[in-house]
Amino acid sequence: MKIAIAADHAGFALKERLRLKLAEEGHEVTDFGTGSTDSCDYPDYAHEVARAVGEGRSERGILVCSTGIGMAMAANKVTGVRAAPAQSEDEVRLTREHNDANVLTLGARYLDENRAAALVKLFLATEFAGGRHARRVAKLETER
Repeated sequence: MKIAIAADHAGFALKERLRLKLAEEGHEVTDFGTGSTDSCDYPDYAHEVARAVGEGRSERGILVCSTGIGMAMAANKVTGVRAAPAQSEDEVRLTREHNDANVLTLGARYLDENRAAALVKLFLATEFAGGRHARRVAKLETER
């Protein structure tokens, strides 16, 4: 799978470990930065990943910051992106099955490497359920 990944300074270390793990699993990973723990602005990185997903250059995106919330807010400004922060298996499964989330945002403050890797694996493996959920997801792209 083609995966876009990025983080801000708070998520850099976790992003690096996830990037390596995804590559080892055979995914085609595009890293949009940051490249260090130097302070930076998370929207810059969220928008790069979101554009890659929204334009179809990547199938899914992974974003890491301190909480996962800021990255989700920034990524969701891009057309075609449904970014969701998650910390539990149930949240990840449901956001894929019911909301067809295509970007997962993670909080490095709350997740260790093993837990984050398990959530990413579930995010990539879970399919959208479609059906009644497809009608609702379609409404996310419609301004009312």
